[in-house]
Amino acid sequence: MSFWGAMVITNLLSTIPLIGADFIFLLWGGFSIHDATLVRFYALHFIFPVLMLIVLYFHLFFLHEFGSNNPLGVVSVIDNIFFSPYYVLKDFFSLLILLSFVFYIVYKMPDLLGHSLNYEKANPLVTPSHIVPEWYFLFFYAILRSITNKFLGFLLMLSSIFALFFLSKLLKKFIIRSSVFKPWHACWFWIFVAVCLLLGWIGSLPVMSPFLGLGLKLSLFYFVILLILFPLGGPIERLMYDTYIYLSGEFDAIHTLYFYFRKELVGILGGSNLIVYVDDESIRNVCQDI
Repeated sequence: MSFWGAMVITNLLSTIPLIGADFIFLLWGGFSIHDATLVRFYALHFIFPVLMLIVLYFHLFFLHEFGSNNPLGVVSVIDNIFFSPYYVLKDFFSLLILLSFVFYIVYKMPDLLGHSLNYEKANPLVTPSHIVPEWYFLFFYAILRSITNKFLGFLLMLSSIFALFFLSKLLKKFIIRSSVFKPWHACWFWIFVAVCLLLGWIGSLPVMSPFLGLGLKLSLFYFVILLILFPLGGPIERLMYDTYIYLSGEFDAIHTLYFYFRKELVGILGGSNLIVYVDDESIRNVCQDI
């Protein structure tokens, strides 16, 4: 199964115009997957952990230099705590929980996330009836096979990864990024988690009806949530709140001051050298005191 999984994934590079075939020949080290391909894959699996350690070093450096955010999603320059021992103990406790699950699966249920065909010797002349990649690739595999065209499926799979980077850059511009104050955003988040789990489940099933059509619908819904519902969630909730205030007839002097202070304080403090974000609740309290 690993042989055919590598065959499927590496053949995706053949969709690259002009250089796709030559790039696969360089990656395989020949006309098919053999010993030279395994050497290249082992080298990549050795280089990637080193690169991850370098990225981890820069992450800790910037975390120590600029600090981190908080569960509310707002930036605070007061009431900070030291990285050690607070964050060290917190992350060490999280690591222990993660390792406990890993050790349980490794020593108690080693075949839980594997496939029975992985114990059979690879035969290039016999194609399995159903190719199943490793469990952490099932989500992307479901998006890849949701479109019959190989090039479009490959683009859709890459887009599912780059859409996450686009969303992180877009949500970073919001004043309040936490779902605590945005119930619709929290609702869409858990729906998004459910969609990802369903795509992973469909990726493990055979390519047949109705799984193929369901995978296509879930793939499209995945992009709708990421590119439309998440970015527009904040403005839509703000519009719903303003409409409720206007229709309920409660738009009095306090709400007038609230909207005024919200606009002015965010504009003044957000444009200064000191980065301070004002949330709606604190402005509402100030207006109530006035």
